[in-house]
This record gives sequence, C-alpha cells and structure tokens, in this order.
Amino acid sequence: YAMEKINRARAAARPPPVAVATINAATSTWQREFHAVGTLTAAEGVTVSNELAGSMAKIAFESGQHVKQGDLLVQLDISTDEAQLRGLVAEATLAKITLQRAKELRTENSNSEADVDSAEAQYEQALANTDNQRAIIAKKTIRAAFSGLLGLRQVNLGQYLAAGAEIVTLQALDPLYANFSLPEQDVTRLKVGQTVRLSVEAYPGEIFTGVVNALNAKVDELTHNILVQATVHNADERLVPGMFVRADVMLPQKDEFITLPVTAIVYNPYGNAVYVIEKSTDPAAAGALVARQRFVQLGATRGDQVAIVKGVQAGDQIITAGQLKLRNGSPVQVNNAVQPANNPAPTPPNT
Repeated sequence: YAMEKINRARAAARPPPVAVATINAATSTWQREFHAVGTLTAAEGVTVSNELAGSMAKIAFESGQHVKQGDLLVQLDISTDEAQLRGLVAEATLAKITLQRAKELRTENSNSEADVDSAEAQYEQALANTDNQRAIIAKKTIRAAFSGLLGLRQVNLGQYLAAGAEIVTLQALDPLYANFSLPEQDVTRLKVGQTVRLSVEAYPGEIFTGVVNALNAKVDELTHNILVQATVHNADERLVPGMFVRADVMLPQKDEFITLPVTAIVYNPYGNAVYVIEKSTDPAAAGALVARQRFVQLGATRGDQVAIVKGVQAGDQIITAGQLKLRNGSPVQVNNAVQPANNPAPTPPNT
C-alpha cells in the first residue's frame, strides 16, 4: 500500500505534457539536379553608335522606349550628302545618255569599240558613286537592328558626334539567356533540352523555368568548368540582363529519401536530431506518449523539406513543432491542428 502511494505521488509530480505537432515520416522521390550560379544576358543586345561622324539632326526615340526592328532612332545631318547625291545622280544620267549614243554610233560604224567600252565604264563608275553616296546617307540614318527595349539616351539634339559615339543601349528582353558554369565531370550528364529552374534575388521564393539550349564547345582550361546557356522566356520583362541568377538543372535520374519539414530538425553543435513520439515505458504512466531524441544524418534541403540519410524510418512519428520545451523523455500531447510548411518547391502567394 505504501509503494502504491509513492507511485501515485510520482505520477502526480510529473510535468504536464507538452503540446506538439507531428508528422509521419514518409518516403519522397526527388529528381536529381545540378546547382550553379550565373548571370542573365539578353539574347540580343548592343550599344547603338554611329559609324560616321556628324551633327545630330533628329532624335526619334525616348529613353526606355520599346522599338521594333527598323524603327528610326536618330538622324545625323545629311543635307550636304543629299546635295552631293543629286549631283552624282545627274552625272549618272548623263553617263547613261552618253553610253546610249555611243552604242547607236557603233551600229553605224561611226566610232570604235573602245569608245563604247569607255562610255560603259564611265556609266558604271557613275552608278557606283551614287550607290556609295546613298550608303553614306544610310549610315547616318540609324535604325533599330532588332526589336527590343532602349536604355537611357546619351545624346542631345544638335550635338556633334564623333564616329563610334554611344547613343543608347538596345536589349531584346524576350527571351533571355542564363549563362552559368558547371564542373567538367558533369559534362556527360548535361544535354540540350534539360529543364532549368532559375531564381533571382529580386523575386525571393519565385521560380522561373528555362531550357538548356547550348553547351560550350570546350572546357575552361583554368577553372575546368564548362559554360552552359539556358533560354528563359521573359514576356513580362520582369527579368533584366545582368541579374545574378541561381540555376538548378533538372536531371532525368531520381532518388528516394525519407523527408521531413526543416522545422523538425533540432540543430546542435554535437549533432542534429529529431524528436520521435514513443509510448512511455514508465509503469506509472502507462499509455502516455513521450518524446525521444534521435540523432540523424541530413542530406540535401529543398524548399521546406530536408532529406534524412540516416536515423529515421518511414512511419516514425516525428515532432515538427514544440521542440523548444522538450527534453529526452518529456511527456507530450499531439495537436496537429496547425502544421508547418512541408513543400519541396514552395511558391509565394499571389499578391
């Protein structure tokens, strides 16, 4: 009777159970992937400049404007060039008439074959002069080489531009290229057409999808890495060339892991652990649930999940919230009304 009273007293002195959330450990299939960092670049991008010197006569664009291929950007002063062209056209017309007359006289045997050849050469030279002058005018009429987005205007109306002056940048923003490097030992598993998941710091948690479109023809001799290029569509132009990007190349191979929410892991200097729900072995607390600490070996982390390499079996009931109040053997009470995030590829909510 005395021992029974002691046991009842011990049971009464036990701390109240801690409310915890749990999850049953389960196996997940993860697709293998390569991780890399790189930079976004425009599929087409140039700094528009003038090939010939001249004064700025017309500016036909605004900073940040979308333009189509062939749209006029700037016009240098061509008044003198057009006047020269009219004179050259007149010379070409006269040379053509002279050639026709020489051919007519030749039919009457009134001149020599050399006279006809000379007249024909003068006519061809006159045509070449007019074509050259038209080319000069065309080079002073600067148009968009492709459709895209213009940057900031670097010139002013009336300004004299030396040859090669920077006028504005032009970038084609859809699609963009993501350029990144991977170690040479991964070359055999890289192929054109593989899916690439891209993320940038400007949009935390958001994933952009691309496709590997090219591998460099050689491995870098200094770094022993191979340059990989992926294409990513950017119709809404949220991505900008020059952005730092993280790239995950998806491989066809898949692995199976026991996965748990990251919140289930208790990180310690002497080893990482989880708390497993077990039935108490104390006769005074028959049927009660307690938390047992179990050390684990962690693998890769994806999204809200972490792979468990060793220490947990499928079906184990793992505590995912409430560990701060636990010690090894602490009594617990399961309350799964609220569960922590457990998604290997989370996306932010629409805002």
